[in-house]
Amino acid sequence: MSVSSYPIVRLRPKAEARAIRHGFPWVYGDELVTDRRTQGLEPGALAILEDAERRTLGLVTVNTRSRIIARMIDRDPEAVIDQAWFELRLKRALDLRERLYADPFYRLVHAEADGLPGVVIDRFGDVAVVQPNAAWAEIHLEALVAALVAVTGVSAVVKNGSGRSRGLEGLAEETLILRGEVTGPVPVKMNGAVYMADLIGGQKTGLFYDQRPNHAFAASLARGQKVLDVFSHVGGFGLAALAGGAASALSVDGSAAALELARKGAEAMGASDRYATRQGDAFATLEALAAEGEQFGVVICDPPAFAPAKPALEAGLRAYERVARLAAPLVAPGGILVLCSCSHAADLSAFRNASARGIGRGGRRSQVLYTGFAGPDHPVLPQLAEGGYLKALAFRLDG
Repeated sequence: MSVSSYPIVRLRPKAEARAIRHGFPWVYGDELVTDRRTQGLEPGALAILEDAERRTLGLVTVNTRSRIIARMIDRDPEAVIDQAWFELRLKRALDLRERLYADPFYRLVHAEADGLPGVVIDRFGDVAVVQPNAAWAEIHLEALVAALVAVTGVSAVVKNGSGRSRGLEGLAEETLILRGEVTGPVPVKMNGAVYMADLIGGQKTGLFYDQRPNHAFAASLARGQKVLDVFSHVGGFGLAALAGGAASALSVDGSAAALELARKGAEAMGASDRYATRQGDAFATLEALAAEGEQFGVVICDPPAFAPAKPALEAGLRAYERVARLAAPLVAPGGILVLCSCSHAADLSAFRNASARGIGRGGRRSQVLYTGFAGPDHPVLPQLAEGGYLKALAFRLDG
């Protein structure tokens, strides 16, 4: 499409155009003039964004059904969004990951920070899982997938069209194999552990790469220890702890399917004799373990997002406090408690305060040993604090 063919959308006079010029990638609904022409644009349509004085800011994608009404796609208003355009961005993303990791198992594209707003791509060797979480990516999915195959050489591509983000964009949920074949879970080696990733039926893209550095830190403290991993998914911290020399690890999760994959991972590591799983509600299981008099040298709790958005913040922080309160009594004297949050709405300070309150209410005193975030294959735009969603805190509890 030539530049003359793109419609124009314009910021309201009170909108902060300077922030967008300096790299902020989003325009919210109350910042854009939403006249009849703008309202008539199909979700995901491309348009030239101007400020209130009609100065061009760049090429955006527009979705009037979304709270984020426009996303910056390219600072060049004449950009053509085709396979070649996607290839340039994917090559840049791939160059970083190949510098970071020897093996092709990582997050290849982390949305806005990699220049592809609303797009997440995780790579599992010869298979890539794409999450097109914005309407524009759904429209251009064919070109994106062609570019992905051309740049990486993957033989299979899965579309994971599930999750809260797609609902906010008005997109339907669906999971499809777009290229090649995917048969059974894919073994992934990280930090000496083996994880079995279900790329079709698992949560998100099948495995959470973001915790890789935090798994490694927790594992470094686990040698010779009994370890409890709550909200474990496919073995996350527990399997990493076994690789780090833990005496034993117990994984707790509500999903029988996830725990079965975790057991298969432990088997692939030759660590089945040191590994056990327990299916059930995490809060109820924490209470039950306390009633049984259990204690562990390392306890990790990595729950789902209790505060995915601001309206849920207060309730979410109470939930994080409750996790800490229930987990603290299970930590042996001088032991380690690792608490994690993947909530966008809860910043580090709020999460740390909630965790500390919970530990105190659990009758323990603590010191913070470590503050961790997502790995470097999850880069963050400095202008977009929301991108730094993952927080991990390691506390040493008193005797």
